[in-house]
Amino acid sequence: MKLFFCMLAGYLLGSLSPATLFSKLKKVDLKRVGTKNPGAANALLMLGRGYGAAVMLLDMAKAAVSVLLARALFSASAIAPLLAGGFAILGHIFPFYMGFKGGKGLAPFAGVVLVYDPPCFFILLVLGVGLMLIVNYSYALPLSATPLFPLMQGVRTKSAAVLLVALALSLPVFLKHLPNRKRAKAGKDVAIRAYVKEHLFKR
Repeated sequence: MKLFFCMLAGYLLGSLSPATLFSKLKKVDLKRVGTKNPGAANALLMLGRGYGAAVMLLDMAKAAVSVLLARALFSASAIAPLLAGGFAILGHIFPFYMGFKGGKGLAPFAGVVLVYDPPCFFILLVLGVGLMLIVNYSYALPLSATPLFPLMQGVRTKSAAVLLVALALSLPVFLKHLPNRKRAKAGKDVAIRAYVKEHLFKR
């Protein structure tokens, strides 16, 4: 019953959408503009740096809280926190009150990794950002981090169960970002280096 509660709480927390809240405050429908996705990246593009950062941190936090709650209830389990975090990611991607059409799950995925295995988070972040700058498109970060996370957890814990659960929570995020690679090849995605130069460091 406690495990079911953790998964349900994870899903409900994950389904909370700060991007949707901020878009209503700014009167900008994120489902109709930019990438047409209610997530941190589109909030950054359409609402500005401040709102984008706030959405990213809140999306990470809701997944992190889910993992910490499960860890508090199941201190000896390596699986329960991953399950709770996985359901937070599912809640973000498939929120019931938005017709099961939410964000792509990268920020809550990052929140799960950060609290579950901080060293792994920083390794994946540095590697992902480096690859992102090399290929010049954002798809490199999620498409590298999502397969590497379960692999690293399987090696670290030597547990097939941990590997499979980590793979299960990573897969939806990978699949949601996979079309971005095709968009980038077609020249329909934002070039990272140009965006950083023109926006993030603009005085």
